[in-house]
This record gives sequence, C-alpha cells and structure tokens, in this order.
Amino acid sequence: MGLVNHTAIAATAVATAALALAACSFGPSGEPPAMPSPAHYGAAAQPAQTVAAQGVAQRFETGAQPVPEWWRLYQSDALDALVDEGLSNSPTLAATDKLLASAHEQLRAQIGSLLLPQIDAGGQATRQRALGIPEAGPNTVLYNTFVGQVQARYTFDLFGASRLANAALASRVNEQAYQLDAARRALAANIVSAAISAAALDAQIATTERLIQLANEQAQDAQRRYELGSLSHADALNVQQSAATLAAGLPGLRQQQAATRHALAVLLGRTPDAAPPDLDLASLRLPETVPVVVPSDLLRTRPDIQAADAALKAAAAEVGVATAQMFPSLSLTASMGQGGFSWPLALSGAGAIWSLGGSLTQPIFHGGALAAQRRAAADTYDAAVLQYKQTVLAAFQNVADTLASLEHDAQALDAANAAARAARQAYDETAARYRLGAVPVSTARSGEQQYQNARLDEIRYMSTRLSDTAALFQAMGQPPASADDSEKRLAKKD
Repeated sequence: MGLVNHTAIAATAVATAALALAACSFGPSGEPPAMPSPAHYGAAAQPAQTVAAQGVAQRFETGAQPVPEWWRLYQSDALDALVDEGLSNSPTLAATDKLLASAHEQLRAQIGSLLLPQIDAGGQATRQRALGIPEAGPNTVLYNTFVGQVQARYTFDLFGASRLANAALASRVNEQAYQLDAARRALAANIVSAAISAAALDAQIATTERLIQLANEQAQDAQRRYELGSLSHADALNVQQSAATLAAGLPGLRQQQAATRHALAVLLGRTPDAAPPDLDLASLRLPETVPVVVPSDLLRTRPDIQAADAALKAAAAEVGVATAQMFPSLSLTASMGQGGFSWPLALSGAGAIWSLGGSLTQPIFHGGALAAQRRAAADTYDAAVLQYKQTVLAAFQNVADTLASLEHDAQALDAANAAARAARQAYDETAARYRLGAVPVSTARSGEQQYQNARLDEIRYMSTRLSDTAALFQAMGQPPASADDSEKRLAKKD
C-alpha cells in the first residue's frame, strides 16, 4: 500500500512539474526581428511618375497592393496564353508542387506518430527445442508456442518535444509553400521577359537586315565610282569594310533570338523545336500604372521574405526540441492477447495474457551530445535571423533598383524616340529632294541609314522598359492570402 501511495505521489509530482514546464518556452519565440521601414526604397524618393516616352508616362501608385496576374496588363492575348501555358505545363513547377504535397504528407505522418498512441497486432507460432533435462520430462526438450496479441504504446509529451517538432516541420512545409509561390511568380516573369526579348530581337534583326542592304548598296556604288576613277581605292575599301562589319553582327543577333526562343519553349514545357512564334513588339501595351507596395507591407507580400520567416520559426521550434530532449520522457505500454503451447490452450481462457507498464527516462550523461545539439540549434536560429534580415534588405534593394530602372528607361527611351523622329523627318525630306533630283541617291541612302540606326536604339530601349516593368511587378510580390484562400489551398492539398 505504501509503495502504491508513493508511486501515485511521484506520478502526480511529475505531471504537475510537466504542466508547469510545458507552459514555459524552451526556445525563442520565432517572431521575425524588427526591420527598418524607410520612407522610400532608393537613395532618392521615386517620382510620382516617369517622364513621358512614346506618349506614355508610367505612374507609381504608392501604397497599392500587388497585382496577382500582372502580365494581363500588357493587353496581349498571345502573351497571356504563353504565361497560362507555362504555369500549367512547366515540369519544374509541377515537381515543386509534388514535393510540397510530399512534405504535407510527411507532416501528417509525424503528427500521427508523435501525438497519437501506436497500436499493433501480431501473431507468432514457433517450435523450439530446449536443453534436455530428464528430471523435468520429455516436454521440456521439444515444444510449440502460439501467441497472438495487440500491443499499444504511448509517449506523453510532457515537455512539448513532440509539439515543437511538429511545429518545426509545419514551418518547413510553409517555407516550401512560399518557395512554390515564388517559383510560380518567377516563372511568369521569365516567360514575359523571354517573350519580350524574342520580339525585340526579331525587330532588331529586321532593322539590321535593312541596314546591311543599304550598306551593300553603298559598297556597290563605291566600287562603281572607283572603277570610274571618281573615288580612291582606299575609300571604296572602307565602305566595303563597313558593310562587312555590319553583316558580321547579324549572326550574333540571330543566335540570341534562337537561344531566347529555345529558352521560352522550355519554360512553357515544350521542346525547343516547338518554340512559339515571336510576338509583335508593337502589340504590347506598356502598363501605365504600377503599384509600389510600402516597405512595411512588402514583408507580407514577398514570398521570399515569407519563406525566410517560416524558416526562422522552424529554427526557433528546433531549439525548443533540443531543449526538451534534455528533460524526462514518460511512456506507457500495454498488451493483451492469447498464448499457449497448443492451439486449444492458446484459444482457451487459460491462455489469456496481458501486460501493462510504464517507463520514465531522464537523460543524465550523453557525453555532452544533448548540450551540443541545443547549442547547434541556437546557432542555426541565429543564422536564420540574419538570413531573414538579409532577405529583407535584398528585397528592398530589388525594388529600389527596378524603380530607378523604370525612371531611367523612360528617360533613355524618350531621348531615343526624339532622335528617331528627327532622323525620320530628315530622311523623309532628303528622300523628297532625291525624287526631285536635288541630291544623289547616296545622300538619300545615308539619311535612311541614320534613321534605321536611331530606330535600332529605340527598339532596344522599348524592350528594356517593357522588361523592367515586368521586373517591378515581380518585385512587389503578391497580395497576402486571406483566410478563405488558405482554407481552399489546404482543401486542394487534401
């Protein structure tokens, strides 16, 4: 009786201590560190809008939410179809989604393994020969045993080790989910950028081919003038050299276009030979309004920052797990079944067997392993804090760079557009004078060359402005998921 009382008192004391300690935190809270919230992203505040280039001045809408399907603002059905196809067919994206589904199942498996009892059923039939003891009779030498039983085991989570381990793995799953969101948005941005680049290269190739044609005509005229004696040989060779140099640059442009189209095909989940046709650069409409999320909200809209936050929470929970492993562990085991030396005996009432037991384990000496594991977990947490800070700073820099790029792109495109307009007007006037016989054909040809060169610069700056706009939409992240969205996502995974 006294032994039972002492056991009950000890069990009560252990349970009380466990409840008290469970209320305490064995690790950091996992809350992200406070980050500065600058008034503006760059070294200088971004203007309310860019300068007008080709008649369009982009307006920065400060405080607006990110646009979920921002590529549709380019008002191109062909571009929309490419992005939709890529998001549906990309093997990389599908593989990432499957890995996330696998992580969800691993979390469910761990929760069931750590928080719920384990129950197993087993049966055993053996035939054995023991040492012969004549005094004990012949049955001690050769006999059969039949056992069937159900076993149960449950470990109490006294100090939260299981709960913290599940929290750590859940945060790792969240990290993968945010990485999937980041991969999906990056894929969309890469498809848009590749489509714009391919369209721009197609326009540059067409313009360069016209320049080469004009240069060859100039070289032919120079050769005829040399043969007539009105031009020196050196001058004729210089014209031929200029034409050949210009032609040498065309294969490089074609190679860039081919590589870009091949890359776009792979992004869409196609083979390179099935690359889609190039878009018409002039058909893409520059979005006139772009959102600029305030720095404090960017922490919630950028998937990479959210992934770093989830990694931070996982590292904090892992510190708690390493701490809880240094405290006692209490397990209960129970089994019941039938057994005997023959089937009739095993199935009879006399063959009933059962057991019930408990074990309490307190780590005492593990060669410093448990303390070292806790210090390692703490160092990992400190690293996660620093990585979170670096991720936030890199996100601020990314936004600052893209905002500055859009302003400078508009300025460069405006100047290039002015140069192209002036060159076009001069060419038109020269061509009119040539038709009247006032100037030779070489003068008219030179005027068109100047215009085509100016047009080539304008195409490059158009492409850069369109691509940098996509980069800014990508840098803003995505609107935070509502509770309804989260429930729909979980239901889809189930």
